[in-house]
Amino acid sequence: MEVNKKITFLREQKGLTVNKLANQAGISQSFLREIELGNKKPTIETLSLVCGALDVSLKDFFDDSFETNLQKEELLQEIFRLTPEQIKLLTQFLKSLH
Repeated sequence: MEVNKKITFLREQKGLTVNKLANQAGISQSFLREIELGNKKPTIETLSLVCGALDVSLKDFFDDSFETNLQKEELLQEIFRLTPEQIKLLTQFLKSLH
């Protein structure tokens, strides 16, 4: 997962707005928005501030197993949004992959 997408995902997981996260990290809202949109790249110092506000270490932020867990969590969130009929179809599809 790209840095900007990971920041956005973690922010949304924590239920934070861009403004709230930016304030907690001590950076401007517009700069954080540009980072999340992929228009700007954060320095390690800025990323450290953002990770601190998200209560995630830099090590975990870049850890592949952490990213895998994030992807699983994101998938589960999407599954919970499905209708019962969609769940049934998804289950059938997944079983067909074996």
